[in-house]
Amino acid sequence: MTKIDFHSNVPDKIAYACRLVRKARTHATHLHIVVLTADPGQLAAMDHALWVLSDVDFLPHVRAGDPLASHTPVILTDSDATTLEHHHILINLSDVTPSHFSRFERLFEIISNEEKATAAGRQRYAFYKQQGYPLTHFVAEQA
Repeated sequence: MTKIDFHSNVPDKIAYACRLVRKARTHATHLHIVVLTADPGQLAAMDHALWVLSDVDFLPHVRAGDPLASHTPVILTDSDATTLEHHHILINLSDVTPSHFSRFERLFEIISNEEKATAAGRQRYAFYKQQGYPLTHFVAEQA
């Protein structure tokens, strides 16, 4: 069963997701990660952020549909309908419940500190809880 971690009150979802990707890849290099973004603009921002995250870290990533996607540990997509071979970690930056989340071993729901996103996050939390998924909740500290 998918383990679901909510990270709420996040001031910068892109930067936060980049740190999660780096941490996951540092602790277990065999993990495959999918990052679901809300739209093409957020997808482009995430792609750029992974390239410039650090001068010493390289986080290999491609967009879904790239010929190298099946061989790349981090896949970026803005489509919930994308079918991928990856199944370890899904990081959801969108405000909707991913239709394929149960394929993954772990789901990270990244919730910003905006009122609309918080309300949508609460709805997803209630849905997952009602379905019996194991949930944890972390509140991001304000800088």
